[in-house]
Amino acid sequence: MDTPVARRCSSIKRIIIVLSGKGGVGKSSVSTQLALSLYGSSPSARVGILDVDLTGPSIPRMLGIDGHPVHQSSDGWVPVFADGTEARMACMSVGFLLKKKGDSVVWRGPKKNGMIRQFLSDVRWGELDYLVIDTPPGTSDEHLSLLEHLAPVHSKLSAVIVTTPQAVALTDAMKCLSFARAVNLPILGLIENMSGYVCPCCGEVSNVFSTGGGEAMAQREGLTFLGSLPVDTELVTLLDASSNPDGVETSELNSIDDVSSSFKLLRSYQATPSSKLFADILTKVLSSLGRISQAGNETSNGQAS
Repeated sequence: MDTPVARRCSSIKRIIIVLSGKGGVGKSSVSTQLALSLYGSSPSARVGILDVDLTGPSIPRMLGIDGHPVHQSSDGWVPVFADGTEARMACMSVGFLLKKKGDSVVWRGPKKNGMIRQFLSDVRWGELDYLVIDTPPGTSDEHLSLLEHLAPVHSKLSAVIVTTPQAVALTDAMKCLSFARAVNLPILGLIENMSGYVCPCCGEVSNVFSTGGGEAMAQREGLTFLGSLPVDTELVTLLDASSNPDGVETSELNSIDDVSSSFKLLRSYQATPSSKLFADILTKVLSSLGRISQAGNETSNGQAS
């Protein structure tokens, strides 16, 4: 089916949707870490991150690009590039469109649907290896609209489920899994976030929310368990900053040509304990993507024959 979304997404290789059953499990921070890790996985990797959590957009702040304007071009909206002049990490969020940071987004379903369609069809994403989509918690209008518009490129879609170890979060994560299976959305695996708290002084791990529930759920449901992430105070401090780390202004960063210097957020992230843990998660994500792609090719070949 030839649609504006299909034409725009034709230059995107893989689309990864990040899901969570309930709020407060760190889904947006996981989305940010996934995008940063994919970006850092190759000197040429091109990554986009789309924030469709329309009523609670947080990706711009986490990437240190809060308050940046979105410009129009003859080919559509120009996304904000978190890595400055390198233009290898493109970001789009309703947060860029609000007049004030504190403005609320009070929209009914049709308006949300229209905004998501615009993000997918009118943003000049360009050639991307990966587009990470951060969704709101639950399975609501945004998720249905997203999958409806992306139906023509369904073969490129996959999802990661984020949960915390508590029973209530796991119950809601099961609803996400049920939703994904109902709409034939391949699951790359499950991440157990906030799996304990690591003391920054002594390194002792305290299981504030218990631990192991996510892994048990993955084994029970036949999912790939991507890994556990404890609460990391360094990561929280980094992503909670409203500007780039070390007080360096974005305009200053954008004037530096070297990637390792210009994308200071990436360098700061790679120095956190979470980055080292996420490296193993990324390896499993890429492995799952390979398996899904292979399965899709085998299905296509079988149908063709």
